[in-house]
Amino acid sequence: METIDKIKQQISENPIILYMKGSPKLPNCGFSSQASQALMSCGAQFAYVDILLNPDIRAELPAYADWPTFPQLWVDGELVGGCDIIIEMFQKGELQPLITETAEKYKTEDDSAE
Repeated sequence: METIDKIKQQISENPIILYMKGSPKLPNCGFSSQASQALMSCGAQFAYVDILLNPDIRAELPAYADWPTFPQLWVDGELVGGCDIIIEMFQKGELQPLITETAEKYKTEDDSAE
């Protein structure tokens, strides 16, 4: 599978996905740490890709996203942005509703009480 196809598949299959250095529990840079902390504070599950273990994605994603740096947060198929934007949205109270609404929207039928 081509790298761009793999990226597109990851983004389409994961409504909330963070491309970062390391993992949320063991981030490998301060920016990834801040971004994943903000995301975890929202309380919804999210996927992540460790770009250090995926050099092909690390090389290709900035061009695909037209965003040069990591981490990158994608929500509902759209690039939200990097660490500064994630932190700013979190501090303004904009990140939590976005993450919560997206998580609710993609809950499977089995998860809902309806």
